[in-house]
Amino acid sequence: MADQTYNLNGGFKPTLKRFADLSGPDFFPTPRWATFALMENERFQGEIWECACGDGAMSRVLEEHEHQVRSSDLYDRGFGEVGVDFLAANYGSDNIITNPPYNCAEGFVESGLTKSKRKFALLLRLAFLEGSNRARTIFARTPPARVWVFSERITFYPNGVEPKGSGTTAYAWYVWDKDAPAQTELKWIMPGVKSRYS
Repeated sequence: MADQTYNLNGGFKPTLKRFADLSGPDFFPTPRWATFALMENERFQGEIWECACGDGAMSRVLEEHEHQVRSSDLYDRGFGEVGVDFLAANYGSDNIITNPPYNCAEGFVESGLTKSKRKFALLLRLAFLEGSNRARTIFARTPPARVWVFSERITFYPNGVEPKGSGTTAYAWYVWDKDAPAQTELKWIMPGVKSRYS
């Protein structure tokens, strides 16, 4: 379920270049290098479901790593299975990897934990670690196994906009691993991934 009250510092714009579209699609394709960063640091066995696939930016990188990928999205971006509401879907996958819409991030965590058999990875703002509600619910009950903090900033742009400049917001990959101990490791994605895969 989308959080219609989502805001940061009293506004609805988490950064100058990316904002929460509370009336519908929140579509900012994930730069290829951000997905490569996850692939360099985590191993996935079995099928991967990219459940907010957009135009396939993330799915294509996963396929390059020879994974079997199921791609779906609630909206038609010209890629994957269209009209699939991840929050309401009644099936799952071995692994789930996605960059969720900002205003649905907590709902994606809840759904992903029940629909993934092995690993579940979300690309989220580092500030997702903050918040008393998440501390009492997500992080107290089912904390991620690993949080991979990006040393280099990711810049998100609306589809079709030419990338310029650098991002102003810190991001991380949050990985829930059913086979990991019940504690969270804080790790870093070292500089260089962006230049290798951009």
